[in-house]
Amino acid sequence: MKIFHISDLHIGKQLHYYSLSEEQRYILSRIADKAEEYRPDVILIAGDIYDKSVPSGEAYEIFDEFLNHLADIRPSIPVLIIAGNHDNAKRLKYAGAFLERQNIYISVLPPQEKNEFLKRIVLTDEYGEINFYLLPFTKPGYVRQLFGDSEIQDYNGAVKALIGRERIDWSKRNVLLAHQFFVSGGQEPDKCGSELNYISVGGIDSVDVECVRKFDYVALGHLHGEQAIGGPHIRYSGTPMKYSVSEEKHVKGITMVTLGAKGSEIEYERIPLVMARDVRRIEGTLEEVIAQAAEDNRDDYVSITLTDEESLYRPKDQLEEHYTRILEVRLENRNIRSRLSRMEEPGEHLEPLAAFAEFYQVMHDQPISEKEIKVMTEIISELKNARE
Repeated sequence: MKIFHISDLHIGKQLHYYSLSEEQRYILSRIADKAEEYRPDVILIAGDIYDKSVPSGEAYEIFDEFLNHLADIRPSIPVLIIAGNHDNAKRLKYAGAFLERQNIYISVLPPQEKNEFLKRIVLTDEYGEINFYLLPFTKPGYVRQLFGDSEIQDYNGAVKALIGRERIDWSKRNVLLAHQFFVSGGQEPDKCGSELNYISVGGIDSVDVECVRKFDYVALGHLHGEQAIGGPHIRYSGTPMKYSVSEEKHVKGITMVTLGAKGSEIEYERIPLVMARDVRRIEGTLEEVIAQAAEDNRDDYVSITLTDEESLYRPKDQLEEHYTRILEVRLENRNIRSRLSRMEEPGEHLEPLAAFAEFYQVMHDQPISEKEIKVMTEIISELKNARE
């Protein structure tokens, strides 16, 4: 059986206040095109469909277009979807019964009642049945009512207990979809800057792969970089496009998995996905950075570090004449580093306005203006009043 594994679409996400809706439409369209080309037997989407729990109307439209594109493929390809930590369960499961008639299956919460179990979809190929178990993002509090407060203390205990109560027939082929932070003993997977706000490194949200190791394949979501953890068959697909500068070097794509008979070697293939506009870093003098601008890269999302030693007049204004999507402009040179180092040395305590004026002088190599002093005075006054 040929499987497409993707995750973390984060529809509706912005990058430094730039909307990514156009890029997301493009990438999701490419995924649907690849599905028509490769004809997988099933498509797995392992969570974080949306970037926010309350998606915008445009975000709904983008996902709807994607599902319609997939539903139009003939013969029909089953699509299995789980909720991630960014998703709102009620919103994601809307029209779930209707979607199942289109061969699209969604699971948004782990079992809530004693008589409920993980959603299981059974598909068949020339070697027989494959059981697909759908485990959406799970917190201990979601399932304590099933086991008792004393038994479920952390995320690992919650996931282990949920899988244990399924009474899985391990003589058959079994695939799990999950959206958690998995570790392998003391080994943690690679992370990037875009994940640091919602992953507690070494914390209670970790789940050890031992509780899922017996599955023939584990399709994971949650991390943005494609990688295996604890074995080649336990795998994060990563995001289909770059969502931060820290993902600059990631090779985005679809993880294609081919399962043969029970116990046979699994085949893995990475199908690349390339954004219409790249996310990248540029470093050099102002002149060097401007010289790198070309027709095929000027619309990229760029983080720029300028290394000029001399003072620059409004460098961002000059850069915006050559790059249309500047995420940030950093100034880094020996002169500024030396000044900042001197500022960090112990010295007299400065009042907030004086400290800001000194910082402004260091960063801009010119004194703060009267107008800017007035603005900062008002801000400092408001902060003092808020404290009181």
